Amino acid sequence: MRSPKLAALELKRFGRGKLPRAALVALLLLPLLYGALYLWSFWDPYGRLDKIPVALVNEDQGATAGGKKITAGDEITGKLLDSKVFDWQEVNAKDAKDGVESGAYYLSLTMPSDFSKRIASSSGDSPETGALQVATNDSNNYIVGQISRSVFSEVRTAASTNASRGFLDKIFISFSDIHDATAKAAKGAKDLDGGIGKAKKGSKDLANGLKDAKKGSGDLSGGIRKLDTGAADLAAGSKKVADGTKQLAQKVNGVAGQVRPYLKDDGKSIARAAQLVADSSKAARHHLDTLVKGAPVAAADARKGAQDLAAVHKQFCESAGGGASAPKAPSADGAAADAPDPAAAEAALKARACPVLARGVTAAQNAAKVAEDVNAMVRDSKGELATLDTRLADLQSKSQALVKEAPHLDDDLKAAVTKVNALNSGAQQVSQGAAKLHTGLGSARTGASDLDNGVGKLRTGANDLDGGLFKLADGSGKLAGGLHDGVDRIPDYDKDSRDKRTEVMADPVKLASQSMHKAPNYGTGFAPYFIPLSLWVGSMVAYMLIQPLNRRALAAGASAWRIAFAGWLPVAALGLLQIAALMSVLHFALGLEMARPAGTIAFLALVTCCFSAIVQWLNARFGAAGRILVLAVLMLQLTSAGGTYPVQTSPTFFNAIHPFLPMTYVVEGLRRLISGGGLEPVWTGSVVLAAFTAGALALTALSARRKQVWTLDRLHPELSL
Repeated sequence: MRSPKLAALELKRFGRGKLPRAALVALLLLPLLYGALYLWSFWDPYGRLDKIPVALVNEDQGATAGGKKITAGDEITGKLLDSKVFDWQEVNAKDAKDGVESGAYYLSLTMPSDFSKRIASSSGDSPETGALQVATNDSNNYIVGQISRSVFSEVRTAASTNASRGFLDKIFISFSDIHDATAKAAKGAKDLDGGIGKAKKGSKDLANGLKDAKKGSGDLSGGIRKLDTGAADLAAGSKKVADGTKQLAQKVNGVAGQVRPYLKDDGKSIARAAQLVADSSKAARHHLDTLVKGAPVAAADARKGAQDLAAVHKQFCESAGGGASAPKAPSADGAAADAPDPAAAEAALKARACPVLARGVTAAQNAAKVAEDVNAMVRDSKGELATLDTRLADLQSKSQALVKEAPHLDDDLKAAVTKVNALNSGAQQVSQGAAKLHTGLGSARTGASDLDNGVGKLRTGANDLDGGLFKLADGSGKLAGGLHDGVDRIPDYDKDSRDKRTEVMADPVKLASQSMHKAPNYGTGFAPYFIPLSLWVGSMVAYMLIQPLNRRALAAGASAWRIAFAGWLPVAALGLLQIAALMSVLHFALGLEMARPAGTIAFLALVTCCFSAIVQWLNARFGAAGRILVLAVLMLQLTSAGGTYPVQTSPTFFNAIHPFLPMTYVVEGLRRLISGGGLEPVWTGSVVLAAFTAGALALTALSARRKQVWTLDRLHPELSL
């Protein structure tokens, strides 16, 4: 008998009674119940979040910033109540805590009392972040906590954006204020630069003036120092003068006391004596003049006389043989003893005259020498003699004046004494003044020295000031230029531009989310996972009612392949009916939209053929234990197929078995067929499923051949289900 007929006979068994028919109907509807109920329950959970009770606590007390009242808590509360994201219920903090603990509320959202104050602090000196407080209880429901984190992340972003708008609006307004203030500062800096330029010129003039002042103060200090030295000398000298005039006055007064009586009584005698001195001086001057004039003549005459006398002596006394014999001595009565003889008489005369003449020559020579010495003295002492003459003339003049003054010398002496006393008094005053002058100049010297040092410091300071003003002028120029440049760079926004920029800066990054082949709801996203799951369960339950290997064919010794096909075809046919029922309900009842409906149905037909072949082999090969293996393989496929989370997030074991199980390729293929996308995973999955189907049928045929040989284990199995 052929395999289709064997399969038809197997199905006819379910038409022999009400219970088999009910079992067949249950078998057809089981995948529908399994898959449709699952997808129905998960179809759109995010669309019904408004049914979840959530406690909303608003303790915000508001704040004031810039004269404006801020009530961020009230604003957020109103927006949340209007949003209908959750079933918001406004309660107090205690009720919210108790409700989350008991499960009356899945979670709570609290806005603390300082929420607005913290947001308003962004425009103050100590900005703080506003904190929204969320409380969840995973013992109530873990998934709700996960959903709330996503929802409240959006709430936090919206609140932050709203707070940022006000803060950024103030910043942009401040930019305009800074622009205007910088423009004023630039103008002020320009005026400052001009003023500093004038100040620099003044400081330079001041430095030059202080340079001259330093020189003048140095000269003044030096001059006062010299004056002080001179004043010291003056004080010492005036002291000596005062002492001298004092002594002079004392002596003059003493002498005047002694002399005045004499002068008063003997004025005429003094006049006569003075006249005598004047006459004597006159005579002495006359004789002195005669001496000066006569000395050269007398010296010349004396020398000439001495020469003439020496010549006479030579001629008279030294002739005739070099000299005369000595004459005889005359007699007592003066007559010669003999008769007079002229020669004798001449000799006698020479004898008497020559000695005398020789002495005369000597005396004449001495006189000539004396006359020459006097002349030489007069010649050599001409200046002294002139001085002597001048003094004698002065003495003569003064003596003559004394002759005239002598009668009233007493009155003159009295007047002189008075003048000397006045001189002494003046000298004493001068001495005291000089001492005071010296003391004052000492202080002036110290002051002048301090003045010189101070002017020196002023000069140094003026030079430093000039240098500093040079740098200041350069810096002020750069400041003015920089501020002018800054004015052009600082933006000045109007209201429209400020609003646009505030909007952008408050939410600078928007998520341009583009979902390729987007699934419209949660159920559509999970359909590629739950549909193959229901088909596997359908095949698993079908082989609980239908024998994997037809016993009649086994007993008749039919071909192993025929036996294998005869056991596979009924379940595969039931699988196609299950697909029709399941997809009809999913599409028409739940609204599942498929990008490729025909492809989806065809791919699911291949899936159910593959799953039924695998389940058949496990049951045919392992008997009762095969049913447990079918369930184990299902669990391995569910955990490694990546139907919920990406398989990369699973442990290494599941990543390792992922490519070797058929449901992996079923899930990937169905995603492309239902949501859209490239068909490469579909074709790959089709090849893999066909390979699994052929392999499973071949293994089932091999098991059928084994089953045709009866053994004790088959007659008495160790385990039966």
